Amino acid sequence: MPRRDATGAVRVARCTSGVDVSLREALDLFVGSETFEGLLLAHDRPIHARAETGEAFVVAGLAVALDAPVLAVAPGPHEAEALVEDLEAFLPGDVSLLPAWEALPYEGISPAPDVAARRAAAVRRLRERRGATVLVAPALAAMQGLIPTLGAVPPIELVPGRDLPPDKLAEQLVDLGYRRADVVEHRGEFAVRGGVLDVFPGVARRPVRLEYWGDEIESLREFAASTQLSTARLTHVEVGPVRELIPDDGIRERAAEQARHHTDRFADLLQRIADGLHPEGMETAAPFLFDHLPAPAELLAEGSWVVLTQARRTLDRAAAAYEEAEALADALAWPAARALRELGDAVAGHVQLQLSEFTEGLDLQLRSWGSAQGNPAEIAQRLGDLQTRGYRAIVTGRGHGSLARASEVVGATPVETVEASLSNGFVFAPAKLAIATEEDLFGSRRHTRTAPRFTRRRTDSIAEELEPGDFAVHRIHGVGRYAGIVHRALAGAERDYLVLEYAQNDKLYVPSDAVGMVVKYLGGDVPRVHRMGGTDWARATAKVKRAVRDMAGELVRLYTVRMSVPGRAFGPDLPWQRELEDAFPH
Repeated sequence: MPRRDATGAVRVARCTSGVDVSLREALDLFVGSETFEGLLLAHDRPIHARAETGEAFVVAGLAVALDAPVLAVAPGPHEAEALVEDLEAFLPGDVSLLPAWEALPYEGISPAPDVAARRAAAVRRLRERRGATVLVAPALAAMQGLIPTLGAVPPIELVPGRDLPPDKLAEQLVDLGYRRADVVEHRGEFAVRGGVLDVFPGVARRPVRLEYWGDEIESLREFAASTQLSTARLTHVEVGPVRELIPDDGIRERAAEQARHHTDRFADLLQRIADGLHPEGMETAAPFLFDHLPAPAELLAEGSWVVLTQARRTLDRAAAAYEEAEALADALAWPAARALRELGDAVAGHVQLQLSEFTEGLDLQLRSWGSAQGNPAEIAQRLGDLQTRGYRAIVTGRGHGSLARASEVVGATPVETVEASLSNGFVFAPAKLAIATEEDLFGSRRHTRTAPRFTRRRTDSIAEELEPGDFAVHRIHGVGRYAGIVHRALAGAERDYLVLEYAQNDKLYVPSDAVGMVVKYLGGDVPRVHRMGGTDWARATAKVKRAVRDMAGELVRLYTVRMSVPGRAFGPDLPWQRELEDAFPH
């Protein structure tokens, strides 16, 4: 229940560290309104509420009012990342993303190192943090049971001056799921060269280089994976796990026991885990190794809420994913407990709020700018009109250049300007509050992260890139020839498969949820088709890494020569150049 003062009103837990005062005060106005009070006192289960826009505002308000964690469920991964970005404007440093696996939990595919690392960090944070925090998860992640030990392994703390021999650190990194490489280029890799150890933590933006003096860490530096050149000194680095299942003696004993009770591929997978190996897809064995896999909502404290954003889309997406997963599990004759449960069951035990733009439930009175969106002159006029009626008006932009542009548009209207990454604003009449964002004013699109090379995609999206006979690259098996898409039914489960042909007439059927592991071959020469499960692909990638390392050495030599050559001085920046630079958010 929300905390209240002696008069019975909701008491807001104030913590303005890192958050703009204007946005925090706006959040307090919302939380203190009669409309929000009605939401907290609603008796329906689940609660249906209408919000034309501002879903992140509602979620953040709930976390602050309850002074407890809130689980926000989005339809898919893109919507989840957008929600995290919006929430960070109101609760900076108190928002975590729990990404979904790239494949269903029965397909024998391990999550990518960065996905596993982000999931472990999010769960660890949820276990440790108290107060107003938000965990954002796409529907699939909210439905999937978590390995009970996920987030329990603490990260390795690296600081200059710490005595930690490189060989001992290397052993610890292997235990956390890191893979030894010649050159560190991707998350989850590390390399040791004499007194230097490079590692790319799973949640870091750039890899880190440790320079040793004996067994003591002398310095920590970020470096660019593309050039291998150091860029900045660091004072502290945390290196967390990049694998969700980290077997200990107890888990290995359970795996050996379970292997004796099963046959075929399940027994083989379990036996390899028992033997101390880390096979691909080992995380799918979790239902065999643990009695219960808790859903993310089960980790929430008592009194926490679960919010389904874009509720209709989220429920539809969850139902479709569950149906597909159940059909696949049945087709595979899955002998253990199911790792995926229906969304309603996964979030049971907490108050559930379903937010939707169109619903007949409780109206939260958050109104969008409607037809004025993308028309800065009209929004500026409306902001002025609202201010004359006593409204507090706030304009947000993603950078100082955007804010300067917005200030020019609103002209003499005395609005408050805030640098924040918000996708959409709103008008909240009960508290006389109006927020207009850069996107509302100019119709600009949200800046999204660059997708990794291998990512979760739809079957039809990669089918548009490939024609039968084209060469394609699978993340694990290497270069094959694309043969098209087939629709197959296995024990009543129907789904699409992308077919890749390999040497010795082997064929790989890639299920629709795992096509993100396949990309089109972009090399200029005609490649040699690899053998499935062979060492061709490993040797090819190792050769490329050696070539990259040689190229990095050549670049170092080239830039050393360039630094010795006299340069040419240029004049100061011109106004048009400063205007161009200000248009960038970072």
